[in-house]
Amino acid sequence: MNKKVLIIATLVVLGIGGSVLAYTGNQTDKKEAARMAMEKESSQDLAMSKDAEAERMAMQKETTGDPAMQKEGDAMQKDEDVMAMSKGSYTDYSTAKLANAENGKVVLFFHAPWCPTCKEANTNFETSQAPDGLTLLKVDYDSSRDLKKKYGVTYQHTFVQVDKDGNLIKKWNGSANYDAIKAQEI
Repeated sequence: MNKKVLIIATLVVLGIGGSVLAYTGNQTDKKEAARMAMEKESSQDLAMSKDAEAERMAMQKETTGDPAMQKEGDAMQKDEDVMAMSKGSYTDYSTAKLANAENGKVVLFFHAPWCPTCKEANTNFETSQAPDGLTLLKVDYDSSRDLKKKYGVTYQHTFVQVDKDGNLIKKWNGSANYDAIKAQEI
């Protein structure tokens, strides 16, 4: 009887052990499957990002690769800049915009984002139409050290009228709208 109990107990243990082994093997298979799925997803993401990068590079080559197209684009931009300046405009400073100013009605606005009167003037300029022929170029007071030195600007909210070559015509402080700029007889 002891032998029968021992055999039954052994069979039961083996049966349970087999189930435990089967369960453990199942879990390992699940982990392996999950790892493989993550690797596959990662490689798909990599392939997608490579495709996106290739597309970006192709687009960049399209827009910059052909020198004739680049010259045509530059000429179109210059025409647009000149047209905007003849209508009157308020825009960020660039030497190209300054060079396009043929009529001498170019004013640099030395603006600081922390300056309350500059903020008010900026809002007025952005919400109103600049008078025909006036080009108002916003210059960052904090980062434009060379321009400040060139024109002797020591105070934010300074306006400097220049010719197409960037030569100083007139300098003043505090205009808050286009009427105040026009009052300077520019």
